[in-house]
Amino acid sequence: MEIGQKVKVVRLRDRVSAPIVKRLGQVGIIQGYKMTDSSGVGIMVKFEDNFTTWFFEDELKLQQ
Repeated sequence: MEIGQKVKVVRLRDRVSAPIVKRLGQVGIIQGYKMTDSSGVGIMVKFEDNFTTWFFEDELKLQQ
């Protein structure tokens, strides 16, 4: 996955807050990467409403 690509949130690995649960099924654009504590690299995703958060790679699916 590369910066600028569109991705869809297809699952959530952990318990998260309501604003993030709301993103399930939504499409956003990869903005960058984030080092996580112990699980590797997270992917920063920005949505249409300018909300930005990070997800694990297995929580996202590339969109055409």
